[in-house]
Amino acid sequence: MSAQPEHAPTPPAAPSPGAAAQLLARIRTNHRADAWVPAFERDWGKALEDSRASYSLTPLHDVVRAWQIRLDTAPAVDAFIDSGMDDSGFVALEDVLGPRQ
Repeated sequence: MSAQPEHAPTPPAAPSPGAAAQLLARIRTNHRADAWVPAFERDWGKALEDSRASYSLTPLHDVVRAWQIRLDTAPAVDAFIDSGMDDSGFVALEDVLGPRQ
């Protein structure tokens, strides 16, 4: 019998050691790079400080995951915006993804 409850969610797999560098390379090729590169660097810097203080890699992993989601969903967001559909009655993306680190 396991000490873990059966309903406990499995934590997500840790990003690869080079994930942040690969992600930054992807961000630099995006048409939003002028705004997103400094934002990623700010988030990454904050996560580094938090990791040093907590001796945990979780803040770094969270930044990588959040930015992967942002980049993976960017084409769908662009298509929606380009469609000219009214989005005034919908929830803000920040409310869905949660506060930035």
